[in-house]
Amino acid sequence: MKALVYHGPNKRGWEEKPKPTIKNSSDAIIRITKTTICGTDLHIMKGDVPEVIDGLILGHEGVGVVEEVGSAVLNFKAADKVLISCISSCGICDACKKGMYAHCETGGWILGHLIDGTQAEFVRIPHADTSLYHIPDGVDEEAIVMLSDILPTGFECGVLKGEVKPGDTVAIVGAGPIGLAALLTAQFYSPAEIIMVDLDENRLSVAKTFGATKLVSKNAVDEIMKLTNGKGVDVAIEAVGISATFDICQAIVAAGGHIANIGVHGKSVELHLEKLWSKTITITTRLVDTVTIPMLLKTVLSGKVQPEKLITHRFALNEIMKAYDTFGNAAKENALKVILTN
Repeated sequence: MKALVYHGPNKRGWEEKPKPTIKNSSDAIIRITKTTICGTDLHIMKGDVPEVIDGLILGHEGVGVVEEVGSAVLNFKAADKVLISCISSCGICDACKKGMYAHCETGGWILGHLIDGTQAEFVRIPHADTSLYHIPDGVDEEAIVMLSDILPTGFECGVLKGEVKPGDTVAIVGAGPIGLAALLTAQFYSPAEIIMVDLDENRLSVAKTFGATKLVSKNAVDEIMKLTNGKGVDVAIEAVGISATFDICQAIVAAGGHIANIGVHGKSVELHLEKLWSKTITITTRLVDTVTIPMLLKTVLSGKVQPEKLITHRFALNEIMKAYDTFGNAAKENALKVILTN
């Protein structure tokens, strides 16, 4: 089979690899029909995730068709259409019993990270019964791909950890796909204002159509403090993963507010406790657990949330090298999410 293979920072190839086989009785082999590229994949390509080894197939999102299941798999059979969670969970370890699937003792974020991932014609999914979801007939598979990672990530790591409430003023720093996913799902809780912050005017214009009430592209701290009459925001969601954007969140959070970090930080940031120690704030981090996929799937099927609007570019799977170039130059290409079809 063909797959996108990582060969160290800034080195990748579309190459022939062995088709995966069942290793454990709880495995399933999935024929990928649609997948995508994540901002985390770009972090890997930059060398920010050093545990990813030379020769690994990247990717942790996608939908497909079950080819084969192990003898212990009960909920899925050959020819079933499935959504692949970016997080693999056994469902029985201490972390899974707490709903912390990302910290599963034999799973977690392993696809495209510690084991071969979904940017391939076929993928092996461990713990299939608790890491796959049935897709109803007739649904838009492109929309469903957005449920593998970005929609639950924006919701769980940003909106839920930030404890967004009715009437809140929320700032989302970073209007890329994850920031926009947080924007879409923050509206479940009827905040009074959602301020989107980004240097890219195109992304901000998209955010406006998705429900942002204010847009900020320059002098973010000063502009947001003006917009809030000097009080700051109730919830600051960091959706980039660099020091500069985390600094903005620290500077704009109101007394009693929340900073919810989503971004994947490859380098350390400076925590300004000399300013924050007395402000009664909460700072949270989280790797998505995907526990909200069933609920989010219902909102997508009902049309309440339309994540397919995040898709700007479409490629055949064998064009993935071009797709990486496009996604990696998102500002120039006006790219949000790309879809790859096998």
